[in-house]
Amino acid sequence: MADQPNSPVSSSRPDGREPNWERAVLERIALAAINEQRAARRWRIFFRFAFLVALLLLAVGLINTSGDAKLSTGGRHTALVSIDGEIAAGTIANAEDIMSALDDAFDDSGTVGVVLRINSPGGSPVQAGIVYDEIRRLRHKYPTKPLYVVVTDMCASGGYYIASAADKIYVDKASIVGSIGVLMDGFGFTGLMSKLGVERRLHTSGENKGFYDPFSPETPKMDAHAQEMLDEIHAQFVKAVKDGRGARLHETPDMFSGLFWTGEKSVELGLADGFGTTDTVARDVLKAPDVVDYTVKESLSSRVARRFGAAVGSAAMKALAFGTQMQLR
Repeated sequence: MADQPNSPVSSSRPDGREPNWERAVLERIALAAINEQRAARRWRIFFRFAFLVALLLLAVGLINTSGDAKLSTGGRHTALVSIDGEIAAGTIANAEDIMSALDDAFDDSGTVGVVLRINSPGGSPVQAGIVYDEIRRLRHKYPTKPLYVVVTDMCASGGYYIASAADKIYVDKASIVGSIGVLMDGFGFTGLMSKLGVERRLHTSGENKGFYDPFSPETPKMDAHAQEMLDEIHAQFVKAVKDGRGARLHETPDMFSGLFWTGEKSVELGLADGFGTTDTVARDVLKAPDVVDYTVKESLSSRVARRFGAAVGSAAMKALAFGTQMQLR
């Protein structure tokens, strides 16, 4: 019987799978892993680049927002200095920065006049008094350059203390103006401590060293001393207003009582001279419509720290440490 020719060997496996299928699967897995690694590498590069851009923007922000905002045009212009918020050391409205801005504004040869724009509820009598004295000094040093205050929402207490040093004060009819008074505020916890069974242990080396401790009861001597200080500072405030405003004041029994009025009423009382904004005063009064801002700007780092509560924490610690604080508010 003749031999039959050999039958070709089948390329398929009995289970129907192609030969070398394991290798094909491994190749696909490896290719997917490589693609995933490439994608991850691209994202890492992207995020690193974004981080570098953020750092660059932060550096530019720190440079541009720290220090003076002095941008002299080289020609005739109105110099602007702004006071915003509470007037106190450690805030954006502190005496040192305000004086620095005012000095630069008056010193610029292109300055026709200075507009001090105020939106403040008041603050430290010391800080306000320092700025008041500096304005008087600069007005004497530069007699041809007037300083006008423009009030936006509020110019009360320490804010008005400063404003009264100006040549003229301009307001909006709805501005809040006045509050010529002094306060000392704080908290007392003696009743709460008694209910909780907490004992205060305070030792001093001077008879009056424990005055105004919030965990100790008030005494008649403490009250009398505090009132004497308040009256003395209030008298300084009243004198500053009278010296600054002079015969323009139409004094009433309530004028120095701590009350405040609308801008419209303040013009009637002689606490302000008229109505205006920064632009209208620059254009119509000073005849120098180009406005250059000399305000010392808050640095970005300070702004971030304040936003995240550093300033709040500091204020809280001060309140706990000292119990009371004196303010023109």
